[in-house]
Amino acid sequence: MRVRRWAADIGLGVVFAVALAFWASRIADSWGGGYWRFGCAAGAVVCAAALARRLDRTRAAVAGLAVAATAVLASRFAGLPSEPGPGMALGLSVLMGSAVRVLPVHVARAVAGGGLVVAVGSLLSAHALTAGVPSVTALNVAAWLAGVVAGLVPRLLDARRRAAAEAVRRAERLALARELHDVVAHHVTGIVVQAQAARIVARRSPEKVGGSLADIEAAGSDALAAMRRVVGLLRDPGDPAGPAAPAGPGELDELVERFEADGRAVRARLPGEEETAAWPPEVTGTVYRVVQESLTNIARHAPHARSVTVSVERDREAVTVEVADDSPRGPSRHHQRGGYGLLGMRERVEALGGTLRAGPRPGSGWSVLATLPVPARDQRCDHR
Repeated sequence: MRVRRWAADIGLGVVFAVALAFWASRIADSWGGGYWRFGCAAGAVVCAAALARRLDRTRAAVAGLAVAATAVLASRFAGLPSEPGPGMALGLSVLMGSAVRVLPVHVARAVAGGGLVVAVGSLLSAHALTAGVPSVTALNVAAWLAGVVAGLVPRLLDARRRAAAEAVRRAERLALARELHDVVAHHVTGIVVQAQAARIVARRSPEKVGGSLADIEAAGSDALAAMRRVVGLLRDPGDPAGPAAPAGPGELDELVERFEADGRAVRARLPGEEETAAWPPEVTGTVYRVVQESLTNIARHAPHARSVTVSVERDREAVTVEVADDSPRGPSRHHQRGGYGLLGMRERVEALGGTLRAGPRPGSGWSVLATLPVPARDQRCDHR
């Protein structure tokens, strides 16, 4: 990335030098003498500020505008050639685009407004007013407009991508909230049922446990009602989907079989029903989501993959999920794979305290690797 920036700045510097030299030669031919020197020097300063814009975009833009405004006034009152010339106009265009692209909105507006004032102010330096717009003014307004558009379009695209990414995060959080609701509701309902049964058993000696069991029952019922209210607020109005039950290992087998039915060879290492029985439901559901999204990405972006490996393994501390393919590496695949599905997977995995890595494999292919920690309580259960 840094090499590309240096190369771009070197190319831009060459363009600046050519524009300044061209305009200086035109001034020397038409005005004679050393009239070209002031405009060439002022233009070189503005172009230098444009090349140094990444050090401090605000100061670079202000410096360029100040030099350009000074050049316009000097041209008007000292009888010099019209300013800003092509080289200076090009430098100002780069400064406008840079400022509009990344600076805060109020600063970008101020810089763009200042650039428009300088562009229109070039009318002061026009030595011959005609029925139309002077060429120097038309040149500067066009350069200003090009710079603003060049900065505004990427800025709007970035804002759109951020909004889409936030929508994906929100949707993923709502889906996870629904699953967590089912998990918590299941356990809380069990507490209520056990408390009710214990009250019946404790009738022989109600003075010992009756009051505490009644409190457990009330607390469990209240917690269940509160959870339902909170998740109800999180859901979008009109959401037709009820609480989504976490996918089990059987559904994971079906998912891989459906993917194989499309003609792709899949090497699967999946856990059995007994092994996954002790997994928390939220972990099971996330494992399913990672495999599902990874296989969808392969079908969409890697149609030439000959084989796919799906591995779900559990050690003492975590569940590891890896989905890899052997498709040829393409120039645009990394960009395609950086979509919102990957963002949703990462949001879900990190919400459970895990990690997710996705990227090209050595040689060829693509790999998605997710690690989900197993709660300490689940670990204790495995050792019993």
